[in-house]
Amino acid sequence: MSDRVCLVHYHEIGLKGKNRSTFENQLVSNLNRALRGYPVERISRISGHILVEVEGGEANDELAHAISRVPGVARVSVAYRCGLDEAEYSQAAVRALAEAGDFATFKVHARRSSTAYEKHTLEMNHIVGEVLCAAFPDKKVEMHHPDVTVIVHAVQGNAFVYTDTGPGVGGLPVGTAGKVVSLFSSGFDSPVATWMVGRRGAITVPVHFSGRPMTSDTSEWLAQDLVGALAPSGVVGRLYVVPFGERQREISLAVPQSLRVIMYRRVMFAVSQEIARAEGALALVTGESLGQVASQTLENIAAVDEIATMPVLRPLIGSDKQEIMRRAQEIGTYDISCQDAPDCCTLFMPRKPETHARIREVHEAWESFDHEAMIADLVENVEYLDFDQCPSYKPPRRLRARHRELAPAIEDNDRWRAFVRRTGEQDQD
Repeated sequence: MSDRVCLVHYHEIGLKGKNRSTFENQLVSNLNRALRGYPVERISRISGHILVEVEGGEANDELAHAISRVPGVARVSVAYRCGLDEAEYSQAAVRALAEAGDFATFKVHARRSSTAYEKHTLEMNHIVGEVLCAAFPDKKVEMHHPDVTVIVHAVQGNAFVYTDTGPGVGGLPVGTAGKVVSLFSSGFDSPVATWMVGRRGAITVPVHFSGRPMTSDTSEWLAQDLVGALAPSGVVGRLYVVPFGERQREISLAVPQSLRVIMYRRVMFAVSQEIARAEGALALVTGESLGQVASQTLENIAAVDEIATMPVLRPLIGSDKQEIMRRAQEIGTYDISCQDAPDCCTLFMPRKPETHARIREVHEAWESFDHEAMIADLVENVEYLDFDQCPSYKPPRRLRARHRELAPAIEDNDRWRAFVRRTGEQDQD
């Protein structure tokens, strides 16, 4: 008797050496979190794979899709699991091929991860192929380019039989590559950059600079919704919000108009870096793409980077806008980022921003206002919201007390209550 399970395949993890089990265990932990809404009975490591078993033995495509969105997963197969009995796994192959849809040609590909099984893969191919030819006499065997391939995989006392394998996002399990702080807007670029670094195994901590009180808090809600859209990947543990509008006004009155954006970004980097130190993060992440806007020329990037004392990662630096938007569609952030919201990026913008900043003029503008006091005040008044996404995230010893609840003026409305239900966040103040 066979049941249906999800067989999770990985790629890069398999290239690891003695610490491979660390990566596998982290992936198991991340899958347990990601699949809490499904009737999962057990997630375990088997030879070269992760096995996901469900109550009733009926795994389905919906579960496989949820698994495929977790970083570290290369492919997912909904498979029949049966014993190492020829008749049993041959009949499972018949059922799997019958569910494959329309096809004219097929082949059998047998594998053994368990050398304790006495049958060679060539023998298994012959046994299963003979049964399938009898069951589907109108179909042809094609060894090179078949419409369907039936996989029969013998591993640890079981045979797993499947025909279809869905692609996963790949990468490494979140929690295996340290922690980073991401400068996080409500646009297209920074959520994609955050996801891309998370896909490489890093825990990401987004910092959103809001135009409040000079603008509404709409961008903060969009930032929260974007974090929610990233939930299946489990890359985010906490969202910080920095009310920046009043400080932007001060900067705009103190520095030459053309250098406003560079001063804004230098302050953002400095504040994010302080949060990163409190978090124990080792790098900053931005969504910058070379030459996309005035602040992203090489000269202006260098003028801002001067503030940083830790690495600044720019995973989108060589991407164009169309590539970024396609990736946003893939990860589920596109529709949210399409919504227009006033935020710090649109506040007190110069008519003619500098595109090739001279470092001497940047230094003069930087010294024209009390940037140290401003940075300290912004860090002191940072706000945050925790998300139960990332099992590896641990809150820092500093910045533990919530200074203000996000969007405090609307706690009583329906949208706030719906958000609380959606995230599981409860007000402890």
